[in-house]
Amino acid sequence: MTDLEFMDLAEKLLLAVERNCDDINAASDADIDNQRSGGMITLTFPNRTQIVINLQKPLHEIWMAARSGGYHYRYDGSSWQDTKGEGEFFACLSRAASLQTGIPLTFAA
Repeated sequence: MTDLEFMDLAEKLLLAVERNCDDINAASDADIDNQRSGGMITLTFPNRTQIVINLQKPLHEIWMAARSGGYHYRYDGSSWQDTKGEGEFFACLSRAASLQTGIPLTFAA
């Protein structure tokens, strides 16, 4: 994968995360505050816990830091998969956000 391909795919992922936050907030009382700064998004929940998603351009990876741990994702040709076998990015984000908020939350591509 070239740097340009990585940035295109990574940007689509970050935009999907932002769109999901807006959709979740409109449909529920989750009240997720999402702040973007360049290649990083910080999701802040009402209980003041956070999930941070950021791009690791040199490695062509997306990293996610949550209360449950740190995760690294690489694009496998069809989706962003955890490098240690924890699963697909949006499924993992849904699990982490649900655990941190105590509310079932679903993020999707």
